[in-house]
Amino acid sequence: MQEDNQGNFKRELGLLDGTMLVVGSMIGSGIFIVSADIARQVGSAGWLTLIWLISGLITIIAAVSYGELSSMFPKAGGQYVYLKEAYNKLIAFLYGWSFFAVIQTGTIAAVGVAFSKFAAYLYEPFSDENILFELGDFKLNAAQIVSIVTIVLLTYINSRGVKNGKTLQTILTIIKIVSLLGLIVFGLTLAAKASVWDANWANAWTPHSYDADNGSWLPISGTALITGISAAMVGSLFSSDAWVGVTFIAGEIKNPKRNVGLSLFLGTFIVTIIYVLTNLMYLAVIPMNEIATAKSDRVAVVASQYIFGDIGTLVIALMIMISTFACNNGLIMAGARVYYTMANDGLFFKKAAVLNKFSVPSWALWAQCIWASILCLTGKYGALLDFVIIIVLIFYILTIYGIFILRKKMPNAERPYKAFGYPFLPLLYIVLASAISVSLLITKFSTCGWGILIMLIGIPVYYLTKPKE
Repeated sequence: MQEDNQGNFKRELGLLDGTMLVVGSMIGSGIFIVSADIARQVGSAGWLTLIWLISGLITIIAAVSYGELSSMFPKAGGQYVYLKEAYNKLIAFLYGWSFFAVIQTGTIAAVGVAFSKFAAYLYEPFSDENILFELGDFKLNAAQIVSIVTIVLLTYINSRGVKNGKTLQTILTIIKIVSLLGLIVFGLTLAAKASVWDANWANAWTPHSYDADNGSWLPISGTALITGISAAMVGSLFSSDAWVGVTFIAGEIKNPKRNVGLSLFLGTFIVTIIYVLTNLMYLAVIPMNEIATAKSDRVAVVASQYIFGDIGTLVIALMIMISTFACNNGLIMAGARVYYTMANDGLFFKKAAVLNKFSVPSWALWAQCIWASILCLTGKYGALLDFVIIIVLIFYILTIYGIFILRKKMPNAERPYKAFGYPFLPLLYIVLASAISVSLLITKFSTCGWGILIMLIGIPVYYLTKPKE
């Protein structure tokens, strides 16, 4: 077996590749869908825009804070390595455990199913209503098969070397950015109506909650508003997540001390701008009521029909298929590097530490593929994402607090890049993310509680499986 040697990885990714991995992993299906749920929770143009803006700013602060850690530890494994260096192997294992059990694989499954949902627009038999096999309560549908096929295909491409994955990622992400910008420009120039814009912004800062039972809006304030904002931010934070993937593949990035941190900043900044502009376009084209009641939450489909007419449905379906395909390519490429690093620390299956002849951890890639495919079959991926947002936030908080720990623990360590706005911005992130986590735990305990439980199950697993010192 090959030893842990960063030289085994080929440094073939430049700044553009790193930035495209961040952008491509972040933009999945969320921006096309979750504005409907946010509109139902807070019901006003001002709050809808503000929630996307806050999510974007929180994400940028976290990303530029990670820049310091990525410049200190420019090797494969990223966030797992930072947690191990700042805390201990147990905390790092809990992250890796949650990452494999739910975070990365659950997201890959959900994004795969989003791909198949929109593929059914182009070819009806791919629909989740097309049941292929039934056994008791278990139903296998065509959408699940399509999502598994895409996950297997992308895993195969990535198992043949990082160059294949990076080329696919960069091309698809550029197409994705151009398509989204095209949608924004066409929306604002062809379909924007002053009457719709004015109506949406008339009571911009008066929050409302949508009552689906009788199709009416109810004003909210106090606790109800906090609950609404917390619920709304699950979607926008998920849509802004997965940027951390570039830190996992630091071992394959040229000049990682500079390029990882820069990729994080440029990628999160580009996505935040695109997300806010997309929502402003929605507000210029679609009445608030239609945003909140879009069929299957597909706001982008409604916008596209206003912009392009009936062909708009096909335009948006193709865009989302490209978007989700590129998103999963980035998630699959990055995720396996975490299991590789864990295996080298004796905290994951030994075979995950082996690089194949293409210098990629193929066993780790296929293990991830199998578990993500099983999650596709459970049909529980929506709930899994709900479980996981709180775990994601907890580990982001711990990692960013790790900057403060490492400044004390390793005061003389080389830091080619220092966290922007330290200590104020990292502290601001910790406060905001902690407030969101507490609020989620109180308002969504039934789902977030499961997330905490999955993470805590990792503690006995760690002590039962860790190698004897």
